[in-house]
Amino acid sequence: MIVFDKLWAVMQERGVSTYQLRERSGIDSKTIRRLRANENMETKTLNKLCAALHCRLEDIAEYIPDKE
Repeated sequence: MIVFDKLWAVMQERGVSTYQLRERSGIDSKTIRRLRANENMETKTLNKLCAALHCRLEDIAEYIPDKE
């Protein structure tokens, strides 16, 4: 499972609100909700987030193996 817990930490570290992130990256509030729920994201959305936050993918997302 891919989780976006690191995204919120990076945003807090940089003083970026969800509103600012939406404005910088061009994503909508529905996408923010999906990120909070760790739902599937398109790679173009991840690219927009990394560009807006000037970071790498591993700074905002993490793979955690599913429990069997």
